Amino acid sequence: MTPDDLAAIHARCFTRPRPWSAAEFAALLDSPRAFLLTRPQGFLLGQTVADEAELLTLAVAPDARRQGIARDLIAQFAATSRARGAAQAFLEVAADNAAAQALYHAAGWRESGRRRRYYGPDLDALVMTLRLAPGQEGG
Repeated sequence: MTPDDLAAIHARCFTRPRPWSAAEFAALLDSPRAFLLTRPQGFLLGQTVADEAELLTLAVAPDARRQGIARDLIAQFAATSRARGAAQAFLEVAADNAAAQALYHAAGWRESGRRRRYYGPDLDALVMTLRLAPGQEGG
């Protein structure tokens, strides 16, 4: 997928927080820390720094949801992060995004904090973490 493809899917998935531009995706993908996992109609962008991984964004086109795409991408994120030497992963998710939170909880992620007004004056982010020790899926 090109940065334009990523931006198009992201725009279909997010209005708040705002979708990322093709230029933002291109800049992130230029980093040797970043990795992109794709499926038709979906993608996950992550990065690793030292022994920590960050799930930067996950997007599945609305008409392709509830088919296991996001679940598969999250599992592949964990495996890729482990292979890159990460022992723990984290992400931020909008506090009002119950569907995403349920998906992450089902994959073993646990809430570990809150970033007040992270997505704007009236929208917090929940910080979620996942332990990535070999053979360990939960937090």
